[in-house]
Amino acid sequence: MSLKSMLRGTAVATLLLAVPVLAQTAAPTDSANQACQCEGHRGRHGGGHKFGRMERRLDKRVAEGRLTQAQADSFKAEARQLHEEMKAARAAANGQVDEAQRAQFKERRKALREKIKAALAPTQQGA
Repeated sequence: MSLKSMLRGTAVATLLLAVPVLAQTAAPTDSANQACQCEGHRGRHGGGHKFGRMERRLDKRVAEGRLTQAQADSFKAEARQLHEEMKAARAAANGQVDEAQRAQFKERRKALREKIKAALAPTQQGA
């Protein structure tokens, strides 16, 4: 057996042993990333996955001290409820929601964003 073959075999064996260990340490464990594993998820947080991103942004604001955990939980609950209502409306209409419903959901989502901005506004002015 040549030296090159032995080195290659050692490298492969090392990778086979190291990959599962690295995968365990790099696995996401926070609830924000686990909430992202829903049906219809396309790509890495892409494809209009607005509510998952909103939850992660709220968690970040709590970590920064700009929101309380209770405020963030309230906003998340409202966002989840809106998301569930949107899913139910789509399911009831065989995936096709009419323009009036779409506009209503868009307006409600915009109102939720405005409430979040209003909750963040006092801390932004003080900085």
